[in-house]
Amino acid sequence: MLELTRRMNPSRNCFARVAGAYMDEEGFDNGTFNIHFGKLGQTDTKKNLELAKAIPFAKTNEELKEYKFPKGAERQQSMWPLLTALKKAELKEDALLSILYEIIGESYRTDSEYSIFVFYGSYDVPVKGTDKEWMEGSEEVYDFLICAVSPLVGEYEPGRPKFGFLFPAFIDRSSDDDYIFIFNADPEIVQEDVMKKILGI
Repeated sequence: MLELTRRMNPSRNCFARVAGAYMDEEGFDNGTFNIHFGKLGQTDTKKNLELAKAIPFAKTNEELKEYKFPKGAERQQSMWPLLTALKKAELKEDALLSILYEIIGESYRTDSEYSIFVFYGSYDVPVKGTDKEWMEGSEEVYDFLICAVSPLVGEYEPGRPKFGFLFPAFIDRSSDDDYIFIFNADPEIVQEDVMKKILGI
């Protein structure tokens, strides 16, 4: 995770696009956006990077946990097909994003307004030599989505994320789309309904 978050700063930014929705306490959206990350101003770039980093930078196995999608026909009942399509479309399909917002809106439990921010990024995973030194070139390109669900602390101003995910999982320096990392800010109070929708259980 540390390797990945090092590419989440203004000088070495791995994100290509960010989209999102502002939701009322009943789960209905009050407005959406979808923009190329490079078109953000300096202040918005910094705010969005901090928001995105909160998910992979969370405490592993406490706030951020690894979950496996079911196999076969059961996988089609999970959000795996939707997340895979969103990643393939690089967040450029608003219809797919609307489905994501609707699913989260129906299952996310809160008594206040909140935001859903979704980031699309790519990371060229560097090659490590046998002497453990970095080499030129890359082993693979890791394309991924980060979703951050946050309470609003001001008008259109998200606070620290309370829920989110990283898909596909980044395991042993490689992409593994059989798994997803799910974030709950409070490990004692998890968003079970949303997690069930994600995993199809």
